[in-house]
Amino acid sequence: MTSLPTLFDVYRAQRTIRSLIVNTPLISSPDLAESTGARSVHLKLECLQNTGAFKVRGAANKILNLTEEEKKKGVITFSTGNHGRAVAYVAGKTEIRAVVCLSEHVADYRAEAIRKLGAEVSIKGKSQDEAEENYRRLMAERDLVPVVPFDDPMIIAGQGTIALEILSEIPDVDILMIQLSGGGLLAGIAMAAKSINPGIHVVGLSLTQSPAMIESLKAGRPVPVKEKDSIADSLLGGIGADNRYTLALVDRFVDEHLKIGEEEIKDAMFTVFLRHRLVVEGAAAVGVAALEKRMMDVSGKKVVALLSGSSIDPGQYVRILERRLGARRGRN
Repeated sequence: MTSLPTLFDVYRAQRTIRSLIVNTPLISSPDLAESTGARSVHLKLECLQNTGAFKVRGAANKILNLTEEEKKKGVITFSTGNHGRAVAYVAGKTEIRAVVCLSEHVADYRAEAIRKLGAEVSIKGKSQDEAEENYRRLMAERDLVPVVPFDDPMIIAGQGTIALEILSEIPDVDILMIQLSGGGLLAGIAMAAKSINPGIHVVGLSLTQSPAMIESLKAGRPVPVKEKDSIADSLLGGIGADNRYTLALVDRFVDEHLKIGEEEIKDAMFTVFLRHRLVVEGAAAVGVAALEKRMMDVSGKKVVALLSGSSIDPGQYVRILERRLGARRGRN
């Protein structure tokens, strides 16, 4: 598959990956619906997915479609954490050697989780782009097969299976609120959803800290953006200098873009815990943050926000909760 992926590719991916993924729950959030005036708000719980994030869908679709010769060579990727963990998981399940390249920006707990799944971890560089340089060097030296984080039709189609699950339960959904970094997740979901129902309004959610795709859309080409530390670290990184797929798909299928700030994300993480007793990472909470802060009008609409993952350092997470619990006690 070298052209832009289609809805057919997403349906084919759904069949391919079904043994390695969970059809995750879609739960109602009545408090969010009431506070925003929405007809309904539902949360898609990819935080309960195998490996703790949606990334296993794309990784499984890519790796399970490799030839036997490619599988014997082994695979390599670069990642901010969740994709690397997904590649390690799928490679382990299929007995394929895997190497995951990370930057120094990636938290230690993410690297350790990847090692525990049996993959080799190579840490070099201060940014996702520098980690990608290391990946390209090792790939050439060792003749490994690339499994890129987002800009690959197989990866995009795998992530798009989330849209099929959502629409099978809420076929008349009005608004989808989806995370945006490199664009594989948003591109896959937006393309699949709007291919089924062009009237669905798709919103991309980027970090104020690192809106690489938004800047690239403005410029009409990939634009590098300096990375800064963020509670939503899995949304950091650029879209790749030679981006071939996600930029075009996001441009074509996404209707609206919002940028979410650090404190808004932390508040939303607390809300998800308080209302639903779910642990989510910063990136997962951006849709809830946008709803809580009334960044768009959802009055009378059926809304689905994706909780994309649960990979967060426990100490960091507890500190976020404690600070907001303390603030609540102070107001009472």
